[in-house]
Formats: sequence, C-alpha cells, structure tokens
Amino acid sequence: MKKIALAFSLAAVSMLGTAHAQTYEVVQPIEARPLRFVFGAGFTFGGDKLATAVYDDGVEIDIDAGAGLAMHVGVDYRVSPQFSVQGTVGYHVDSANAWNGDLRFERVPFELLGYYHVNDKVRAGGGLRFVTNAALRCSGACRFGDTGFDDTTSAVAELEYLYTPRVGFKLRYVNEQFKEKDWNYKVKGDHVGLLANFYF
Repeated sequence: MKKIALAFSLAAVSMLGTAHAQTYEVVQPIEARPLRFVFGAGFTFGGDKLATAVYDDGVEIDIDAGAGLAMHVGVDYRVSPQFSVQGTVGYHVDSANAWNGDLRFERVPFELLGYYHVNDKVRAGGGLRFVTNAALRCSGACRFGDTGFDDTTSAVAELEYLYTPRVGFKLRYVNEQFKEKDWNYKVKGDHVGLLANFYF
C-alpha cells in the first residue's frame, strides 16, 4: 500500500511540475524574430525648386521636389540569414509655415525594398517606390492655389547600418520624377536621404 501511495505521490508531483513548466513562455530576442514592425524618420535633400516662400523680414525658403521630412511605418521580414524584405507606407513633406499661411509639397510613398546582409551590422539593397497624392499646396497668404502631380514609380538604393538590433541608420538615393497634371511639365524629385529606423 505504501508503494502504491508513493507511486501516486511521485506521479502527482511530476504532473504539477509539468503544469508549472507550461505556464512559462520563451520570448525570442528581437534579432531572432523573422517578422518585425518598423518606424522610421529622417530628412531628404535634392530635387528641382517648386516655389519660394518669402517672409516679411526678407527671409526666403525654397520648396524642393526632393527635399523635406520623411516618415514611414511598415514591416521588415528576414527571409534568410542573408536576405530580408521591407514594406512601408510613408509621408514626405517639404514646407514653409507662417502665422498667415502655409506652403508645402507633400506626397504619400509606398515602398517595397529588398536587402542583402553583408554582415550582422550592415545591409545593402534597393527596390521600388510608388508615390501618390503628390501636390504643391498653398493656403492663407499664399494665393496661387494647389498644384497636383501624377502618381509616379521610382527606384531606391539604400545602405543601412544596424547600430543595435532595434535601431538602424540609413543612407539612401531615390531617382524620382513628377509630372504636373494640368500642364504636363516635369520636375526632378531625385534626392538623397538620411533616416533612422526603429524595429519592434
């Protein structure tokens, strides 16, 4: 009888240990996750001049077709140790603001990029950028109205340095051109950019 009781006790302890073990979950470090969310932001420089804002004190600010603040959100997927892909949607704007008016060139880019991992810290790649809702917008004291541009597809080349698994710094070049909707004139939006990416 004692042997049977001892056997039941050992079985019960074993079951409790198993149940206790199952309450724990192994959390992968971010560098081991194949799919991660990404948020990025930075500044770009370049492109043709679209307009100039002139302030009362004589200061002038140019609005360029390739310049401004760029932000994006999306996902980054590690296909293999050597390759990854990234898809994002963003907002890109160059602006001049004052209490009595606003002048800005804004656009919404969608990007699909592929990367080759040179090592754990550096990856190089490129892909396509589709830009929609591009417009030079004018309000307040700025009186010439809005100017719309056709959607456009461009090529992107990038180099990214991964400072940590969660933070990367990008140097990029975009070969871009916009066509005005009404008069069909073309402007260059070619630009270089410096951006920071944050991975979650």
